[in-house]
Amino acid sequence: MAPKIATRIGHSLMQTSTKWRFAIWLSLMLAASLWTLQLWQNGAKVQSDILAMLPHLQQDALTARALEQVESTLADQVYLALIAEDEPQAIAAATLLMEQLKTQHTTFTDIRSADLQMGEALGQFYFPYRFKLLTPEQTEALSSDGLEHLIASATQQLYNAFSYANSQLLTQDPLLLFPDNLLDLAPSSKLSANQGILLAYPQSVDTKQGVNSSEGVAAIVMAKGTESAFNPNAQLRQQAALTQALNAVSAQYPSIKVLQAGALFHAIEATNTAKSEISVLGLASLLGVVLLVWLAFRSVMPLLLAMVTIGSGLLLAVTFTLSVFGELHLLTLVFGTSLIGIAIDYSFHFYCERLSDNQRNAQATVAYIFPTVSLAFITSALAYVGIGLAPFPGMQQVAIFCASGLLGAYLTLVLAYPLLASSKLPSGERPLTLAQAYLAKLTGLSNKLISPWGLSLFALVLAGVCLLGISKLNVDDDIRHLQQSPASVTEPEDKLRKLLSGGTDNQFLLVRAPSEEALLQRLEDLSPQLDAAIKQQELGNYVSLSRYLPSKQTQDSAYQLQGKIYQSQLTTVLNSIGLDDGLAPELSAAYLTAKDSYITPTDFFELGLGKQLAPLWLAPQGFAPIGQSTEPTTSPDNANQLNDSHGAIVLLGGIEDIAALKARFAEDPQVQLIDKVADISTVMGHYRLLTLKLLGLALVIALLLFSLSFGVKRAALVVAVPALAALLTLAILGLVGSPLSLFHALALILVFGIGIDYSLFFASAQQHGKAVMMAVFMSACSTLLAFGLLAFSQTQAIHYFGLTLSLGIGFTFVLSPLILTTSQVLTTNKVSIPTRNVI
Repeated sequence: MAPKIATRIGHSLMQTSTKWRFAIWLSLMLAASLWTLQLWQNGAKVQSDILAMLPHLQQDALTARALEQVESTLADQVYLALIAEDEPQAIAAATLLMEQLKTQHTTFTDIRSADLQMGEALGQFYFPYRFKLLTPEQTEALSSDGLEHLIASATQQLYNAFSYANSQLLTQDPLLLFPDNLLDLAPSSKLSANQGILLAYPQSVDTKQGVNSSEGVAAIVMAKGTESAFNPNAQLRQQAALTQALNAVSAQYPSIKVLQAGALFHAIEATNTAKSEISVLGLASLLGVVLLVWLAFRSVMPLLLAMVTIGSGLLLAVTFTLSVFGELHLLTLVFGTSLIGIAIDYSFHFYCERLSDNQRNAQATVAYIFPTVSLAFITSALAYVGIGLAPFPGMQQVAIFCASGLLGAYLTLVLAYPLLASSKLPSGERPLTLAQAYLAKLTGLSNKLISPWGLSLFALVLAGVCLLGISKLNVDDDIRHLQQSPASVTEPEDKLRKLLSGGTDNQFLLVRAPSEEALLQRLEDLSPQLDAAIKQQELGNYVSLSRYLPSKQTQDSAYQLQGKIYQSQLTTVLNSIGLDDGLAPELSAAYLTAKDSYITPTDFFELGLGKQLAPLWLAPQGFAPIGQSTEPTTSPDNANQLNDSHGAIVLLGGIEDIAALKARFAEDPQVQLIDKVADISTVMGHYRLLTLKLLGLALVIALLLFSLSFGVKRAALVVAVPALAALLTLAILGLVGSPLSLFHALALILVFGIGIDYSLFFASAQQHGKAVMMAVFMSACSTLLAFGLLAFSQTQAIHYFGLTLSLGIGFTFVLSPLILTTSQVLTTNKVSIPTRNVI
């Protein structure tokens, strides 16, 4: 049925004026060009963010908000360490760097090192709540009637030249409890501050003598980009600003060494790699196709039309992709270079048919190949649609890009070739003769395979190779293998992370509770567990709001314990440390006044430090603290869940044993370890299996569909080619040790789509098998040029994709001619096989 419909359409093409068809094609290309130009002017952009192509996870509203908060906080941060010989030089260099960066205020903001005013601001904020604060040591002393210990400690501080004691503080805090509480707010760290600069002291290890030696002093400077680090234009501006600032530092302090860390440097490397591969791989593929066309046809017109075909395909690819997504990912362009090798196939089939029959004009040739080309286009487009089912926005772009690119090439063949390709070709007897000789040898091979012993031996060898290779296949769904930055980026970052005591990782804890007070209490209970994890070397450090926001329960407990000082023994305390007991009434009154005064998140987030930590607090929607959006971000279905949820993020750093951390909180419904990398990897594994199942289903559907046109035996041959090519590809991947991932599975979908094209042409060939052989040879060469080059990509995802397709298309090319030769052998043995209807 399908070939008959396509035949009627092809016949109608014969009746339509070539000029009218060309006018329609020209109008389409012009409209696409104008629409694409309009999209660029309206803000369409090129995207380089590797995260933009990752799967979308199905998460509840609070988890989604937490991920968004962490990513927005960490993504655009830049960390710089200036390593000098001594502290004065390190401080001077860091000060100069910060001054230089501040002149670039449109590029970087929040440029900082150590904040000397932070301690004063914290003191002013917490001092009114001093009756609600106690350190663990002070709590233990008051709980066990150890007031004498606190008096002795206060007396010692009075005679210590470096203590915080002064007359004003003593009149309001006679036991000097508050200074220790203020110091307790700062987490323990190997870093120090001097003149407003954060300092670290790098150490190198002498492996022979086992001793550490100092490598100077490192001054730490941090800044936040005003734009996304994954925006290519923003990358250029930020890189230029950093280069200018660091050059100024190097000019004045030549011995300074610089360490850099941050997503910006990974993004710059990814962008440069993608741009390089687009230009190199695309140009190499294009030159290969040009050379192939020239060697085959020895004419300028096929070469020009090949360029027109590729150009129209790329134009529609960009137009459709920008229309659907509003942006074009750099990885889409890298994958899209393979379109050159596929779109040109239609031109090859057209010109090879013209070579085989000089009497047929361009319009008749288009009509002749129209049924098979149409079916081939549909199957290839459906293969790309299969790729679009993956949960990767980037791969969905690839599907739209390549499917619409094939549409552009197909429309060019149908509408433009009848007029543009009307000139005659030089003699092409030599390539056709070579194709015929190749087919003759394959026919001889088919004769041997048709025999019982031949089929048995062939099947046994194939089964052995497939079983051995597939048994060695390993699975790897880790998304960290999508993009691996070079050592020039990762090594300085690792050194800087060590200086920062591990920094913070992408994994974090999300703590939930039904109320604000319950959440603060849960955070307090969590801290001892995390301290134990640090002792067990599962974790390097953590950042929790519990350090700065005690719960009301904890504040009330501290208040009750301090009542032993200010209500029952205040006179004794004052006399013990030599203060006038006339201060007692005023101190008692201040204590009683503080009873209903509490440290609250709302007040804390008004502070400078509070604003920095605000992203760690997930207040119910509509009640977000300073620095958080109150815009609704969820659908009505989960709005109630979000409005009733309180959450807090605990940042984790220096993670050494993620499995042990997960086990610690596996049974706690209030604490969830968010590991986006692991979650996406799990999704990748799920879709890898789903893609392979879809491939199997596609093979079954193709068998049923082609049985209607070619009969069961020939349909089985058509489907067997891509199926066997896929099995052999998996076997070779296993034998060479390449792990199986989603990208291998997606590539196998394309092996099916392209392989079916080759099979269809051979199954439909009647008199001009040598023309089909030549066209398939040229198509396979161009496709191998495109995908074979992708196999050399530095990006693992693209490498896997290209390697799998190269192997699959190579096997398909070797196997597909057997359809024709086997059919000829069977026909010679008087086995009836239907052929396609031709015009």
